[in-house]
Amino acid sequence: MSTDETTTVVAKPKPVKKLKPARKQVKAGDVERKETPQTGKEYNIWYNKWAGGDREDNYSNKVKSQTRCNIKKDSGLTRANTTGIRYCCLFFARGCCPYGWECDYLHTLPDPDNALPDSSKDCFARDKFSDYRDDMGGVGSFNRQNRTLYVGRIKETGPGPETEDIVTRHFKEWGEIERIRVLQYRSVAFVTYVSEFGAQFAKEAMACQSLDNDEILNVRWATEDPNPVQKVAEKRRLEEIGQEAIKARMDPRIVDAMRAVRALEDGDIVDDEGEVVEDQESGETGDPEPKRRRIELPPPQEAMSEPPPQPLGLLSADTMEGLKYFAEIRRRNGVSLAVVSPKIIPPKPLISGLGVADYGSDEED
Repeated sequence: MSTDETTTVVAKPKPVKKLKPARKQVKAGDVERKETPQTGKEYNIWYNKWAGGDREDNYSNKVKSQTRCNIKKDSGLTRANTTGIRYCCLFFARGCCPYGWECDYLHTLPDPDNALPDSSKDCFARDKFSDYRDDMGGVGSFNRQNRTLYVGRIKETGPGPETEDIVTRHFKEWGEIERIRVLQYRSVAFVTYVSEFGAQFAKEAMACQSLDNDEILNVRWATEDPNPVQKVAEKRRLEEIGQEAIKARMDPRIVDAMRAVRALEDGDIVDDEGEVVEDQESGETGDPEPKRRRIELPPPQEAMSEPPPQPLGLLSADTMEGLKYFAEIRRRNGVSLAVVSPKIIPPKPLISGLGVADYGSDEED
């Protein structure tokens, strides 16, 4: 006799890959620092350019970036992993950090699940402003959560889907992408990330970089989407994020107590897990019976109330009911109302005639 024995192979979980110390992206002197050419007589510290040199700022120039970050090779441990700093290195995102594992900031992608300690700063610890710059460059604004990037100067060599695939392949390296919209024949694309941190990192990592056709990209913040459907979706997403944040900070015992109080007010029965118990048994008609109530309803005869009294005189019916209620309380407590009797003032005697005889005379005839 032969027996067939079946063996089950259990797949072992893949071991978590440990980060190695971050490598130095560049060496001292590898990156040539080029000063902004002077095109005017006044230097604007807000836009970081000379007045009149609109085509010579950091986001509109035609000089390609000398370095580019490679997440797979450049990510690693730094001093920030020991000190607890949550901000990323700006030069690491641009691919030109010379410190490597000695850097005081993180050399990894920002974690969208871990909130930063200060919401008025971006993932690189730079202060945001109340409004965007006119050219939609710079750090951004703290008044709006912007997850969409404007990508210009794209060289289109094929149809729209092909261009979308190229943009997706280059921008998905910096975070999870929610959607991409390509404006064909206009060399423009809009990339929306799931997290705002991904958009902040990608904006610095892809500034003045190229895709597959050796172009120089113009990456800026996108303006607010005028599509009403997207506005409603964004509002709903922010509300859900707010609700989840509130639930994460609330004590679960308080939540259970609030559910129990609400169920008690509605007359429902709550189980041990805080859920409302419903009676799913169906009657002869097949319709489910209503939920069981903790408070029994009164009989129909007792539940019928008298018709509301009609208002009489100047006082309304509610006012009369209130006075009757307080009078009943006083009667039960044995407090009698003190009735103040008005004082009776005797009437003055009537005076007949002119009253001349009432006055005496100094002389007598």
